Amino acid sequence: MTEATAPRTNTYTKQTAPTIHYQVAMPKPETHLFEVTLRLVGYQSPILDLKLPVWTPGSYLVREYAKHLQYFAAFTNDKPLSWQKISKNHWQVETKDVSQITIHYRIFANELSVRTNHLDSSHGYFNGAALFFRIPGWEGQSVQVTVVPPHPEWQVTTALPLVPHKANTFCASDFDTLVDSPFEIGLQQLHHFEVLGKPHELAIWGKGNYQVQQMIADIKKIIEVEARMFGGLPYQRYVFLLHLFAQAYGGLEHKDCCSLIYQRYGFRDREKYERFLQLVAHEFFHLWNVKRIRPKAFEVFDYDQENYTSSLWFCEGTTSYYDLLLPWRAGIYDAKSFLNNLSKDISRYETTPGRKVQPLSESSFDAWIKLYRQDANSGNNQISYYLKGEVVSLLLDLLIRSRHKNERSLDDVMVKMWHQFGKDEIGYTPEQLQEVIELIAGVDLTDFFKRYIDGTEDLPFNEYLEPFGLQLAAEKDEEPYLGVKVHSENGREIIKFVEAGSPAQFAGIDPGDELLAIDGLRLAANGLGDRLKDYQPKDIIQVTIFHQDELCTLNVTLASPRLTKYQIKPVEKPSAAQKENFAGWLGVPLTTLR
Repeated sequence: MTEATAPRTNTYTKQTAPTIHYQVAMPKPETHLFEVTLRLVGYQSPILDLKLPVWTPGSYLVREYAKHLQYFAAFTNDKPLSWQKISKNHWQVETKDVSQITIHYRIFANELSVRTNHLDSSHGYFNGAALFFRIPGWEGQSVQVTVVPPHPEWQVTTALPLVPHKANTFCASDFDTLVDSPFEIGLQQLHHFEVLGKPHELAIWGKGNYQVQQMIADIKKIIEVEARMFGGLPYQRYVFLLHLFAQAYGGLEHKDCCSLIYQRYGFRDREKYERFLQLVAHEFFHLWNVKRIRPKAFEVFDYDQENYTSSLWFCEGTTSYYDLLLPWRAGIYDAKSFLNNLSKDISRYETTPGRKVQPLSESSFDAWIKLYRQDANSGNNQISYYLKGEVVSLLLDLLIRSRHKNERSLDDVMVKMWHQFGKDEIGYTPEQLQEVIELIAGVDLTDFFKRYIDGTEDLPFNEYLEPFGLQLAAEKDEEPYLGVKVHSENGREIIKFVEAGSPAQFAGIDPGDELLAIDGLRLAANGLGDRLKDYQPKDIIQVTIFHQDELCTLNVTLASPRLTKYQIKPVEKPSAAQKENFAGWLGVPLTTLR
């Protein structure tokens, strides 16, 4: 029961550590409610503080997991204990002269993503941060978790080790490990395989058009190529949790496992299947970069608030560069496909206006309020640290390779970071990261960081591609420039984005407006591009819209077509040195691209 008194701070003296045990039941999964019971034995303080994390490592947004808690009760034996809620995620229980404590609570779980919880009649999935309380002062204490499935045929998959002789009971060495170990409960397909003498599991929930043996064979290739890079695998067992669902896409890394979500029919088409393998390569690479090689801000997690770092460009962006590179190294696709994938990402980068507004380091720092909180103007004032971090990592790799004739590369940066910081999980500062890159490159990179990481100057792709016999070629749109992105919704053409400084913005067109007609003629679904091809730059057209429910016709002066597609191509007459550099980088002759 609640008690309206002032909050009190718990102070810990030298005490015998309590045993901490969670039971997670789901007796009526169709209600989407996890029934959680926390039992403490040997607790020795007059106050028990319980806090639900507000975020989970790897997903940099305060998600307020406490909003899903809808029942809370505290007991000793069968006797109720007084409690009060101190803040949005903080509960406090009166435990004077009490050593055995039982907490009951329910968590609503109906969000299917890699960073939340989902429970229905087909399965249960949960992340530790979204389900379990943190007990301040006892984060280093081991925790046991017993899962009670609603049906005897349901099985439990997690990276945590089983407790001997206890059914569906698992042990986490500390709270961080508990948070870092998601659970899948249900009738998931479970496939076992071995790589470099270590056991691996692939658990798949959901139907799809995948070929599991081919998938496992390709995943093994990715594991092997990443292990070679770092000199082995830093775990005893690894688990892939894969959810197949509609058009979903995403992943969340953990030390000994990862959660993946992918479109159920995204495996037959070769390009989509390769995108899935890039997702696998990305999340698996994170078991080094981020989970063990991590910024100082993540050395000790603060689960109550944002943990700020300007280095997410390296954590995520460099990982994004490798998620394209590693499948090539694994033989999943060829060098031409690798460069085509890079070209697509460079095209996305070059056509994002926000690249001229937000520096890469600021994008990293402001992830908590911007990247995961997109709005209609985000494209104008933001740049993704995934995307720009990827292309900056490309430039750094090429810089290092060209200076050292491919005898050094960004790989050496990663391996150095692993040995200096990752193995012992010592957090690095932005300055230390720059020092390691400079050490491997053998050059002062102060100007590079100032211009391209802490600044917003255009990235000089051709300067870095040229030593490898490559150039970035650009193509213009066929139609003159209006500056809007339009989506069809139930037969209506809705403007979703208006580029800053575009003819559309200057005319007064806003996101959310409904586009009706051009020059008095109704616009067909998805027909804007074709209609604009009938005009020339500097033509004045009349655009009819519903703006805040008001019918308006605006005069818009079209501008010259914009560069929208970029492609990495060989230079016309590559020199012998360029050919040698290219072959040293991608292992094939430059002529294979023609």
